Amino acid sequence: MPPPSSSSSNLAGGALWRLCRLLLICGLALLLAGAGAAPRGVVLIPLQGAIGPARADFVERGLVHAREAGAALVVLQMDTPGGLDVAMRQIIQAILASPVPVATFIAPSGSRAASAGTYILYASHIAAMAPGTNLGAATPVQVGIGGGPERQDGKADKRAASEAAGETQQQTALEKKQVNDAAAYIRGLAQLRGRNADWAERAVREAVSLSADEARAEGVIDLVARDVPELLRQLDGREVDTAAGRQRLDTRAATLSRFDPDWRDRLLAALTDPSIALILMMIGLYGLFFEFSNPGFVLPGVVGAICLLIGLFALQLLPINYTGLALLLFGLACLLAEAFLPSFGILGIGGIVAFSIGALLLVDTDVPGLGVPVWLVAALAASTALFVFGVSGLALKARKRPVVSGAEGLAASTGVMLEAADGDEDGFGWASVQGERWRVRSERPLPPGTPVRVTGRDGLTLTVAPLDDTQGADR
Repeated sequence: MPPPSSSSSNLAGGALWRLCRLLLICGLALLLAGAGAAPRGVVLIPLQGAIGPARADFVERGLVHAREAGAALVVLQMDTPGGLDVAMRQIIQAILASPVPVATFIAPSGSRAASAGTYILYASHIAAMAPGTNLGAATPVQVGIGGGPERQDGKADKRAASEAAGETQQQTALEKKQVNDAAAYIRGLAQLRGRNADWAERAVREAVSLSADEARAEGVIDLVARDVPELLRQLDGREVDTAAGRQRLDTRAATLSRFDPDWRDRLLAALTDPSIALILMMIGLYGLFFEFSNPGFVLPGVVGAICLLIGLFALQLLPINYTGLALLLFGLACLLAEAFLPSFGILGIGGIVAFSIGALLLVDTDVPGLGVPVWLVAALAASTALFVFGVSGLALKARKRPVVSGAEGLAASTGVMLEAADGDEDGFGWASVQGERWRVRSERPLPPGTPVRVTGRDGLTLTVAPLDDTQGADR
């Protein structure tokens, strides 16, 4: 056999080099793929206090932020007494549509998820609680409210008292509709997430509650964890169904970032506080009152209009009792009318009573944090009464003062002769009275420079006398 040629050796060496280069490229690709497969982050969204429009918007934007950041999980850390039905449903719809899994975590210890919080927990992909927390009491207390159990407890006490007296309390058709709708809603959420639907319905119809360990035993929640790091360790490897399909969680080594409210959320939360809305409306009405009383002042009118519009914007986001709003406006109208009409305090007292009742009835909810406190109503009523009666008192004092301008103000005014008056009936002179030049007539001759006092008026002619003679006659 002849020895291999040099061309065959070169061909084999080139093939071997290409193979090594291909293996090197594949190795680098695997390294890059491994680096890109690092665990994605986890976004923590705190949800504390009563659930209203501001917090619903905040949670919704937090879920959008997590999706855009490519997060592996959203932890909704919740501590709430309940909230508005509209805001609650807005949060639930955002959770159900989220491609990022949402783990609602009732924490830290001592927190609760009452009423609206229970619905949100049931809607989440993962439900967890910290030791020493509770959930439940999901009975709707009012139209448009998903609030806490406060009013329901009061009704239970009244029902017990009535039954003891031999009376049977019957639910109204409206209450039945509310309870049935809420029960069907939370049962549907429980079936969607595979949780205890029977207990969920009891939480609505009977306002029952559970602790963390009891909730896990009843199949209401998925797990109990002391804090967020322990929660992430327990969730590692768990599979959940989301709007984007089934996902496997990789949270053991995930980085945790917190999504806090920005200035917009804090501003909206402040504006939707019923107390702030009530104060803004009062500032607006007072500003317009000052502007109408002093046209051309501009500043009170501009500030009043801005405050009034912002206050009305806040009220349209809240469950308003329109009877309370009408009483509030009627009371303010009576208080303002007291400053102009001689009602001897009747309008003022009636206005204070109407204002106080209207302010207490203004926000139609029993959820803590979404009502107007009694101390604020009392303070506003007292300050308004002081203001109105103070203005009325100043007006009455002004009426008792002598007139110092116009035709009535000329009586007993003093002046100085400018041109002599000869004292005859047809003889006239000229004098300066109150800074104006008047034609005057006198019974005695008055040379220029003589101080005079006005004793009468006939059209555009004044009757004057020497100042010293008038003083002597007075003595």
